[in-house]
Amino acid sequence: MITRENLIKSYLEFFKSKDHKIIPSASLVPENDPTVLFTTAGMHPLVPYLLGQSHPLGTRLVNVQKCLRTGDINQIGNSTHHTFFEMLGNWSLGDYWKKESIKYSFEFLTKILKIPKDKLAVSVFEGDINSPKDTESAQAWQKLGMPKSRIAFLGKEDNWWGPAGQTGPCGPDTEIFFWSSNKKAPSTFNPKDKNWVEIWNNVFMEYEKTKESKYLPLKQKNVDTGMGVERTLAVLNNLQDNYESPSFTPLIEVIEEISGKDYSECKREMRIIADHIRAAVFLAADGVIPSNIEQGYVLRRLIRRAIVYSKKLNIPSNKSLTKILSETCIDIYSNYGLDKKRRVIEQVLSEEENKFEKTLSIGLREFEKLSKNSSRIEGKEAFLLFQSYGFPIELTEELANEKNIKIDKESFNEEYKKHQDLSKSLSSGMFKSGLADNSEQTTRLHTATHLLNEALRKVLGPEVKQRGSNITPERLRFDFNFPRKLTEEEIKHVESLINEKISQNLKVVREEISYKEALKQEAQAEFGHKYPEKVSVYTILDDREKKKWFSKEICTGPHVQNTSQIGKFKIIKEESVAAGIRRIKAIVS
Repeated sequence: MITRENLIKSYLEFFKSKDHKIIPSASLVPENDPTVLFTTAGMHPLVPYLLGQSHPLGTRLVNVQKCLRTGDINQIGNSTHHTFFEMLGNWSLGDYWKKESIKYSFEFLTKILKIPKDKLAVSVFEGDINSPKDTESAQAWQKLGMPKSRIAFLGKEDNWWGPAGQTGPCGPDTEIFFWSSNKKAPSTFNPKDKNWVEIWNNVFMEYEKTKESKYLPLKQKNVDTGMGVERTLAVLNNLQDNYESPSFTPLIEVIEEISGKDYSECKREMRIIADHIRAAVFLAADGVIPSNIEQGYVLRRLIRRAIVYSKKLNIPSNKSLTKILSETCIDIYSNYGLDKKRRVIEQVLSEEENKFEKTLSIGLREFEKLSKNSSRIEGKEAFLLFQSYGFPIELTEELANEKNIKIDKESFNEEYKKHQDLSKSLSSGMFKSGLADNSEQTTRLHTATHLLNEALRKVLGPEVKQRGSNITPERLRFDFNFPRKLTEEEIKHVESLINEKISQNLKVVREEISYKEALKQEAQAEFGHKYPEKVSVYTILDDREKKKWFSKEICTGPHVQNTSQIGKFKIIKEESVAAGIRRIKAIVS
């Protein structure tokens, strides 16, 4: 059995041998991208560099990136969908192009992973009025020995990536497929045959889509590739079920043990529980707290949905489901340093579990009221149980069947569709401004965050460390470690110090140095965050300071050139988000 660790190690070492520099995984919560809730692909943290900014480690990069997608959360439970997943990726930032990218992919698959050539097929872009047929990629594949009959030309819906928003970088891609059946692969590639499973995607960003829907050639052409760890492990180990791969089997075994049931009899329930708790662990590790908005709402929904399905397996509440499974996740994914955040992860998940146990009891009592002396539950009532108490319709149906009560499923679906339409409209708003927001307002807030970080250290003490941040055009959000609520005097002192530095017209400079040198220079780094061997450091100069700088942080930007560009700084809220973790929200005007 090929393990997760072996696959990741082989991938990173292969591309390292091709002069790629290994970069660490970014947080699931994009630091400077208010257009998306989560990091959904390896390229998200690299947007500034894909748009032309030079990367400290050069033009060839590789990593394994943790990702999270919630668009198809209701499909979780089948054999292939996941909320959280790992993506192997390698990038060329204006360096090599299609021929080299395809050659590297083919070499890794056939020589390193030992996949027989006759089990592979590819698709390429067939061309349209905006971009020509991608004969360059097709020819590159043929030179490597791929038969013409195994190369399919497909349209934009299949072989085109982006842009992520209405405008931005985009281009054709070539997808690589593996024949998953034990039967001999057919000589001709039929993309509609489900035995052909996509395992790798090479995107060639060579255009920029404008507001006028024109496709202009990019000055810097980039290669962006992606290979899902879970899917690849299933394929390489000849598994039809991703949840039987090494990424999930330890979790499934724990669920079997505490439920007393076999996976083969309860696949859907166990997949949902394993998937959702795994995703919840990584969100909590990246500083997300359960709430009713944005990232916190997603985390709350994942935890609660997992608990509801644990009830269907008759797992008692005294088993501490989230604690047991989070411990297993932390052990599986040791490469992300989750052990250092074990206490916080377990606290966040267990607190939400305990809260929901109480809500669940109330929901069950509400069901009893609705079903008492009744032969029918209306759609609105069933939707109330879903929306207010987290009951999936399947659970309500099961409870109703026990009492021989019918549910107005059609009416429920109507209510649910209204809810989905509203959610989609709200979600789509996250993407309207494109892939990343480097607007003037966001840039001002970003530099203000650096001032806030240092001001807190000066007012509260040097032990204060950043634990996460999020910036939108409207406000900044900054999490830091501190054991108590800030006093009014402390908040005013922090505000006053920041506005003083803004009025002093301090210069902001950027340099690229080694990570070790950055720490030697006392540059601030986010707690628990992994950094590459070479980093960008932004310094806010100040001749009034003994060190001749006020703030020095490892960061990717963007920033103003002078603090006078920020405007007036105002803290609008200070609150607790977890034990020992405080959060400040602030604006500039």
